[in-house]
Amino acid sequence: MTNLIPPAAPLSDSFGRVHNNLRVSVTDRCNLRCTYCMPEDVTFLPKDDLLTFEEIAALVRVAVPLGVDKVRLTGGEPLLRRDLPTLVAMLRDIPGLHDIGLTTNGLLLAKQSDALVKAGLRRVNVSLDTLDPGRFRELTRRDGVEQVVEGLLAAKRAGFERIKVNAVAIRGFIEHDLAPLAHFCRGHGFELRLIEYMPIGAESWERDKVVPAHELLERLEAEVAPLSPASDYDPAAPAMDFAYADTGAKLGIIASVSRPFCDRCNRLRVTADGKLRNCLFALDELDIKPLLRPATRPDELAAALRANIGAKWAGHRFNDADFVKPTRTMHSIGG
Repeated sequence: MTNLIPPAAPLSDSFGRVHNNLRVSVTDRCNLRCTYCMPEDVTFLPKDDLLTFEEIAALVRVAVPLGVDKVRLTGGEPLLRRDLPTLVAMLRDIPGLHDIGLTTNGLLLAKQSDALVKAGLRRVNVSLDTLDPGRFRELTRRDGVEQVVEGLLAAKRAGFERIKVNAVAIRGFIEHDLAPLAHFCRGHGFELRLIEYMPIGAESWERDKVVPAHELLERLEAEVAPLSPASDYDPAAPAMDFAYADTGAKLGIIASVSRPFCDRCNRLRVTADGKLRNCLFALDELDIKPLLRPATRPDELAAALRANIGAKWAGHRFNDADFVKPTRTMHSIGG
């Protein structure tokens, strides 16, 4: 068996979708308990079950020659993983990897922004569904909205090239929070991303709580400012991008329920404990930790990546009557 990285071959599935976007969860731990993401009471993975930074870097070094050029670090809350800037720096030095991002709830971002930028991170997505402390606590079961705002402002000062604010649009909440969030993001140069409420949390999914994209757009134009499709809209991206007519500032809507984008999905996921998932809503996953521990087996790992993507289904199917909700919740999969 050779230790050389196998020759390049695209990570294509049976529907012709080419995958270049790898989302790596670094921990399942979180300092919030968002109702749409995870249960209040949860047992987290033992530390030894998590992939090490060296194992994550080894995985990425195998994936890059197969066409992966984007990596996003997720959780749980990834900033709870000690010395995360060290991993960012390790990934930054991998030739062919052009884009490293991070998704965080922002509670620890103020203290770590400078170190992350210094390590090579340039893009960050911060989850923030409301600016109201009461509704923040109702959604997250914790306090801390002021810390999240502080983290966003610290990220801006640190020099991140792109800062997005991710908000899950849940009926009963977003009607109150949409305009304040939009004005806040416009005022600070953040890109608001509105995400339709999906069946991935610990609680039962109520379809009538989904606020569809067209309603979000109507509310934004009525309460904030007119919008038009963004000139640099990427059809392969999950979000429909728009720009405000008055400022040109961008905004995106991820319409997973009302306008599924499965036909152009380019993502694969690895959980914190080394399970490969070809869809957020996959019912099966492949354990690749034995291909990384105690030593990396590049050829077998590349074959596993190809096989897992090759078996990817056409779409998540949660608009179908026979949809089956994954047993894993969002915090244990990785955002």
